Amino acid sequence: MALAAVAALVVVLTRPGGGGSTQRAGAEVFLQPASATGPAPFTESTAARQATPPPYSPAPVPSPVGTGTTPTRSVSGAAPGLYGGTKNVVSCDVPRQIAALSADPAKNAAFASALGIGPRAVPGYLRGLTSVQLRTDTRVTNHGYRDGRATPYQAVLQAGTAVLVDDRGVPRVRCACGNPLGAPVPLPANPKRSGQPWPSYRPSEVVVIAPSKTVVHKIVIYDHGSGRWYERDRGARPKPDRPVPPPATPTPPTGTPSPVTSPPPSGATSPPVTGTPSTPSTPDTGTPEDTATATTPAGSPSGSPGDTSTPSGPASKPPALTDRSTPSGPATPSGPSTAPPASAPAQG
Repeated sequence: MALAAVAALVVVLTRPGGGGSTQRAGAEVFLQPASATGPAPFTESTAARQATPPPYSPAPVPSPVGTGTTPTRSVSGAAPGLYGGTKNVVSCDVPRQIAALSADPAKNAAFASALGIGPRAVPGYLRGLTSVQLRTDTRVTNHGYRDGRATPYQAVLQAGTAVLVDDRGVPRVRCACGNPLGAPVPLPANPKRSGQPWPSYRPSEVVVIAPSKTVVHKIVIYDHGSGRWYERDRGARPKPDRPVPPPATPTPPTGTPSPVTSPPPSGATSPPVTGTPSTPSTPDTGTPEDTATATTPAGSPSGSPGDTSTPSGPASKPPALTDRSTPSGPATPSGPSTAPPASAPAQG
């Protein structure tokens, strides 16, 4: 059964038009600290000024370096404690995001294309998303804005990043840059890593968030500032957060947060950007393991941001996470970013 689910995921991620494409060796992934705007942003930051520190990150541990691929762990978008935030404080300013895109029709159209919706549907779509913060380092397909189009690249977002999630619990917008997000594509081991790594970054701890089997009407978040758990209604204008008992198996466990990494220096490299982006997940009828990736328009979510070529509560033990076929690279993080070649593919 598990093997069948893994095989299904490989097909979804690699078939033409199925949410990704096969990547060649030497692919690249861009590391994005929580507070960094990053290259080629769609908008100025719409992340709330009052933000909690990044949540618990495991202590650094040595990881073996190999030549094969290693699966990235998968977590359902409905997992209690997957996201965090502050009671009754949104992490992202949705009206500001809507206003910024509405003021620039070209950006609005590119933003919509990355999510597989029409330009006129963007305001309503954004109002249906929920404002939270990541509590784990998470791999996604990010999209920068360059030359009038959305240019996708593989990225790892640091725990503590403010995001907007859809009704399946999947991140769809990174608020520090206003960029649309999609599901990651499988990448080989030993990829090139660009950007600015943070002290707690370890490839073995990165997760992929899979769409929930059912619609998520309420998200259980952890408030690091108070150490309490709350239930947040779905949507950009939810009712006040309600206190709830700590979940039996929070994901990840609670603990002492690590500091937010400062944005990279002005000379930091841009991530790879080429191709056509992926769309948000559609309601599924299978398990989260089967439906982790949404259908995408034709194209390859990889490249270089500099590439302008034509696109082609109490702490408790966390639950076991399902291994996914999405490969991650070796454990050794890269140092400060350097400008990647424009033709390099993305990695995770």
